[in-house]
Amino acid sequence: MAILSEEQVMLKDAASAWARERSPISAYRKLRNEGGAQGYDSRLFAEIAEMGWAGILAPEEHGGADFGFMSMGVVLEQLGRTLTPSPLVSSAAAIVGLRRAASTAQQELWLPKLVAGEAVMALAVDEGAQHNPLAVALKATKARSKWTLSGVKRPVLHGMGADAALVVARTAGAPGDVDGLTLFIVPTDAPKFSREALNEVERRGAAIYSFDGVEAGADVVVGEVGKAAAILDYVLDCARAGLAAEMLGSACEAFDMTLAYLKTRPQFGQLIGSFQALQHRASDLYAELELTRSAVEMALEALDANSADARELVSLAKAMTGDTFKRVAAEMIQLHGGIGMTDEHDAGLFYKRARAADMSYGSAAYHRERYAALTGH
Repeated sequence: MAILSEEQVMLKDAASAWARERSPISAYRKLRNEGGAQGYDSRLFAEIAEMGWAGILAPEEHGGADFGFMSMGVVLEQLGRTLTPSPLVSSAAAIVGLRRAASTAQQELWLPKLVAGEAVMALAVDEGAQHNPLAVALKATKARSKWTLSGVKRPVLHGMGADAALVVARTAGAPGDVDGLTLFIVPTDAPKFSREALNEVERRGAAIYSFDGVEAGADVVVGEVGKAAAILDYVLDCARAGLAAEMLGSACEAFDMTLAYLKTRPQFGQLIGSFQALQHRASDLYAELELTRSAVEMALEALDANSADARELVSLAKAMTGDTFKRVAAEMIQLHGGIGMTDEHDAGLFYKRARAADMSYGSAAYHRERYAALTGH
């Protein structure tokens, strides 16, 4: 297990207390029932930003804390425990992308806004049901000093509540090619841009983005034209690691709730937690959670150290959290019996979150294949 610094322990305690008091699972349930298209509470995200969590990965000169990926993971794990819906993962990933590849002017314009929570930036990468960052067909053509973007992005996570998007477009080549990808910053109020909400099993503001000849100047191009594959890979790995930490928190909470139920639910004159078969199932889940925690923390540490093996460790973490969270959520329903099948119980919320989170930024199957390719297996 990772050894947290004194500051990280304080951060963890603060995030845990805030999530329990200000953003409990009941708050997410209320938001879901109200059916808002944005998918998160703007007031709660403003509080997240006010506490400095939106700027954990941003440089100090732009108002950030520059506190590292492990610290961001500490916060996201606690938010995951209460299923807190927020664009923190996507916005933080956009921050690291801008920090690494954006011009000084772009950083000065966007980073302070993102850190303060005054703006949210989504990642507009995928164009189909399966995550494939290279399968980009959205075209960007240049005439004189202007770029014109035409195509569709779906799903864009937290896209309904975003003020801008870091858009991956193809400026050369064909879908599947590594070369020819370019990053653009596109405000969501741009002319000829439109978005609509995706009606998903777990509503968190995912959107379909349509670009019908959206014009963009050269000043919104991030990095080198046609050479965005490497920076895109890095940005996505940051998002994957952050989401893995959040999923770990959700899985741990689902396990804790299930364990508490086993210790209090009587059946046949005794507590069901005394049945050896159920003890074995709980032990298996606990062991799997501990292994998953090791993988997630290793990935976060690798990103902090800029290690050469960070990519494969991130895929390992995302694959393991995908499998583990789905298993724990399914067992949560099983071990709660009939009550676990009802919408009134929180087990269903964890199950839906497990499925949706697994598919975000690459499923467990995607990352097992990526891990094998990166490690030469």
